[in-house]
Amino acid sequence: MATGEGSKAVEPEASSPGNQWCGSTAGAPRPGKILVTDLDGTLLGGSTADRLRLRNALAHHPEVTVVFATGRGIESIRAVLRDPLVPQPRWIIADVGATIIDGTDLTHVAALETRLRAGWPGTERVRAALQRFSALSYQDGVPQDGRCSFHLPPMALTRELTDAVLSLGCSWQYSANTYFDVLPARANKGNALVTLAEELHWQLDSILVAGDSGNDRSMFGHGTHGVIVGNAEPALSAAVPESEAAHRPDLPGAAGIVAALQDLGWVEPDYPLVVGYHRAPVTWTPDGWRTPSSPNGILPTLNSLFTADLRAVWAAAVVVEPDEPVRLDDHDTGLPLAFLPLTAAEWSGYFHRACKEALWPVLMSQPHRLRFDSAAWDEYRAVNTRFAEHISVRAAPGATVWLHDYNLWLVPGRLRATRPDLRLGLFHHTPFPEPEVFAVLPPAAEIRASLGCLDWVGFHTHVFAERFIGSIAVQDPVPQVGVHPLGIDRGAIEALARSRAGDLRETTKPIVLSVERLDYIKAPVQKVDAIAELLTRHPELRGALRFRLVCPPPEPGLTAYDATRQALERRIGEVNHTWSVGRWQPIEYFPQFLSFPAVIDHYLAADVFWVTSLQDGMNLTAKEFIAAQVAAGRSGVLVLSRHTGAAEQLGGGALLTEPNSPADLVDTLYRALRLPVAERRARLAGLSDLLGQHSPAAWAAEIIAAIQNARPSRVPTDWAA
Repeated sequence: MATGEGSKAVEPEASSPGNQWCGSTAGAPRPGKILVTDLDGTLLGGSTADRLRLRNALAHHPEVTVVFATGRGIESIRAVLRDPLVPQPRWIIADVGATIIDGTDLTHVAALETRLRAGWPGTERVRAALQRFSALSYQDGVPQDGRCSFHLPPMALTRELTDAVLSLGCSWQYSANTYFDVLPARANKGNALVTLAEELHWQLDSILVAGDSGNDRSMFGHGTHGVIVGNAEPALSAAVPESEAAHRPDLPGAAGIVAALQDLGWVEPDYPLVVGYHRAPVTWTPDGWRTPSSPNGILPTLNSLFTADLRAVWAAAVVVEPDEPVRLDDHDTGLPLAFLPLTAAEWSGYFHRACKEALWPVLMSQPHRLRFDSAAWDEYRAVNTRFAEHISVRAAPGATVWLHDYNLWLVPGRLRATRPDLRLGLFHHTPFPEPEVFAVLPPAAEIRASLGCLDWVGFHTHVFAERFIGSIAVQDPVPQVGVHPLGIDRGAIEALARSRAGDLRETTKPIVLSVERLDYIKAPVQKVDAIAELLTRHPELRGALRFRLVCPPPEPGLTAYDATRQALERRIGEVNHTWSVGRWQPIEYFPQFLSFPAVIDHYLAADVFWVTSLQDGMNLTAKEFIAAQVAAGRSGVLVLSRHTGAAEQLGGGALLTEPNSPADLVDTLYRALRLPVAERRARLAGLSDLLGQHSPAAWAAEIIAAIQNARPSRVPTDWAA
């Protein structure tokens, strides 16, 4: 053979586990799946976006073995393999079935080629025998091996020509009304496929063949699955019975292959709506799937979104090591979760360091806390790129992608570059800083460029929206911006509060309550200092006032809040030691996650709910407190930081406090404790009216509609071709 490369025998392949398994598993492996596809017009057909969808789908399903079956020769195939949108084949059937190549090193499988080329008279003899047919034009510029390829107009395809080929002991194929291939008698794509399958012990019903032209006809009819893509030659569709190619999508090329793979269940279906958030409502632990212990207002909101009859999928990360025997679809949540596996090291660089040590302080307008690590940012960039690919695989053509929060800031840019057919929206649950603070981030320009690729971006407040616009004003165009404050499931909270109100033990001693995760931005140390100052100014509260601080720790490995935790626990110890009387202590500290019913009990028991965030996107606990108190007929007071998103909505009924002022913290809290009952009830009634009945489900529906109706930030060009 004139390729200058060696040859090899072919060894039977072991089947590989499905992609839903992460790491090693016990028991017999699953049967492998094999996609055997033509190139031109089939794998390479359709839009760039569809080719990317197919490549990503196959990359996420390594148990699907890819085989090329093409009329091209090996040198032409080399050029195809340099295309980043082309999946890497394990085997290659080339030269219209006369050649079989090992895709790992592009060496010939000599034993199989010998069988397929038996009786081949050679190129020179074929050309000499057919030179009298003047309509034949030999393809001099096309490398050929074990075949002769000509151009031939349709009217010149005569019985005399085909008989001349058969008299040489050869076979022929004609395709695209142009290409006339003379082949060894046994050489065609179908025979090559059957030969390879027998050698590798493939079951024919585990194979999907895909084609679009006449020289693909031989692949059908061997007991395999078959797909004829939407742009196929009519002659192929007419020649192949329905039983041999049950899959006949209207979609061209790569899109048609994706549709068939989905119909067979070999790859996940794609969805008209993909929700991207870095967390899922369950996490993997050595003891199995568990609900996250860290409180998170977004998770229950997304949970409620997916309880509706919604054709959508939630793309989220899961921390799992490669050797862990995890079944990613065995979480029993009933939710359509698509997990992106990350190792603990990847998660630490991406979330613990890049998100929490670099981005979080800037978002919270605390740039002096910024700790930027270029290696961690590389991890953030890599995870965002993988998230974009993960989402792209699951997004149907023209789908809506709804991203959440700063953790996925680079995803819009990646998706816009590869899937401009998508409608891209992002909702910021966090505050957004002033433009000059945002600019402190070393990768600010990179982030701006990505966020500028959004069609729509949403915020809880007008202030945050205006800051965002100012921060990315240099982008053209700027995404459409919306303000949609998030509500709570008020009906569910009220029902739970009413059911638990009768068990509440009444007390005449005032209770001040805070429920918040451990975070310096919630100002927990400032609260403890304020309690100490309040007792100093008003010693009559000694032995009576109780401050309950429900403050669950962050997830293990997150060190950004270590100094806050140490300072908080030290100050709690100091204040309790200084002011305790008998069994009474002023501060009751709950450094653990509580069930929601237990949190409701605390809401009902509290006289004052104290929110002192230095910055806050919304603060849903304030809204939950109002709903619970109203439902149970209580008269609690809400003391709310001016810097929460909730203050824009609830400021007319709450007592607003300035957490950056120690004196104001003390004064406002004391005022809340001294409010007459009538004023307390009036304020709570006003808060109830301001809270309204805007549910998370209604909020989500508004945002999805806003993303879908936003003007496109970029107009696709060749992607739809």
